[in-house]
Amino acid sequence: MLIVGISIFAGTALAQKDAEVTLDGPALLEKDALHNLDVARQAFGPGKKAYKQVIGRFEETFAVYPDFSKMDEFLYLAGMSSYYLSENKGKQKVDLKSERDKEKYSPEKLRTDAVAYFKLMLEKNPASPHKDEAESILKKLDPSDK
Repeated sequence: MLIVGISIFAGTALAQKDAEVTLDGPALLEKDALHNLDVARQAFGPGKKAYKQVIGRFEETFAVYPDFSKMDEFLYLAGMSSYYLSENKGKQKVDLKSERDKEKYSPEKLRTDAVAYFKLMLEKNPASPHKDEAESILKKLDPSDK
């Protein structure tokens, strides 16, 4: 009886281990990144304009999973959010008296970040549906770049 109980328990433990394996890896990263993108889309939208939140979600996702299948859209949202914040737009205001905000959200840094995000977006996906708008903003932010 004890041997039967142990073998059932061992079989259950092995099945659980197999289930955990299927949740790891690129599929889980993709799912998590898609969730972050969805939250960023909502934060970016007309009702919220929570551009700091968009940038935070982007940075979190890019650090963990730079090969996300929809990274061009995420780079676009991060670029636009950086650009808008550099122009003091949006509902989340930048407090340049705060050391954290001064370091992370100074207008110069935000413009530099926006340029980097748009250039990377265009490099990763030259046919992105956001190409024209990204190129237009790039001309405003970096007119010397051809």
